[in-house]
Amino acid sequence: MSQNTLLNVNGIEVIYNHVILVLKGVSLQVPEGKVVALLGGNGAGKTTTLRAVSNLLAGERGEVTKGSIELRGERIEKLSTSDMVERGVVQVMEGRHCFAHLTIEENLMTGAYTRRDGKAAVAQTLEKVYNYFPRLKTRRSSQAAYTSGGEQQMCAIGRALMCNPKMVLLDEPSMGLAPQIVEEVFEIVKDLNTKERVTFLLAEQNTNIALRYSDYGYILENGRIVMDGEAKALRENEDVKEFYLGMGGGDRKSFKDVKSYKRRKRWLA
Repeated sequence: MSQNTLLNVNGIEVIYNHVILVLKGVSLQVPEGKVVALLGGNGAGKTTTLRAVSNLLAGERGEVTKGSIELRGERIEKLSTSDMVERGVVQVMEGRHCFAHLTIEENLMTGAYTRRDGKAAVAQTLEKVYNYFPRLKTRRSSQAAYTSGGEQQMCAIGRALMCNPKMVLLDEPSMGLAPQIVEEVFEIVKDLNTKERVTFLLAEQNTNIALRYSDYGYILENGRIVMDGEAKALRENEDVKEFYLGMGGGDRKSFKDVKSYKRRKRWLA
């Protein structure tokens, strides 16, 4: 493991309800200060991998039964979610999950409840979040329930930033958003990575945009990693182009149609 590896997931298996094996020996590394994408279709195991890292599995009756997860060399499988937040690891859940009855600003402030560095520092972070998400500043006093899907996604990411994380686990940030909003969200992610040195591990079905904004990618299928590499190399890989980027393969537009597609994936042969 290289010295700048922030997260090291080594051969983990995850079982739900004591019987359903979801992850089958998943290994991945996230270097400090990088954006790493976890790619694959619905049910591939992306969300489960993120929950294993953030220790949110217990709420879903899941557990890591084999392998290890290390943050800066420390085993973290037994830590609580609040312990993870204290170590600078925060998850932004799939589907945004804003508090509907609170205003945008109140939602953001809930992300700062673990802070111990005083009101002035929190106010400074809030201003920083508003600089990255000017839309949120405009809507700061609106109830979250009455804001758009894009604004809610920005609010969810902004709330995570309020606790000054070192690493954000971002689950399906593009889900249900218009293409131009998706682009805007990913631009902000890249900006936060470049300027604030926030490390991102993001799970995403939209392979095309994820690989454009990531440094490295892992492709999951049926709970196993079937391919990984530098994002640029994956974008140019013929199999990835065909099965995940909708290029070639006749009129197949998305990898949701892969199962019915005639050509077998070479790496599964």
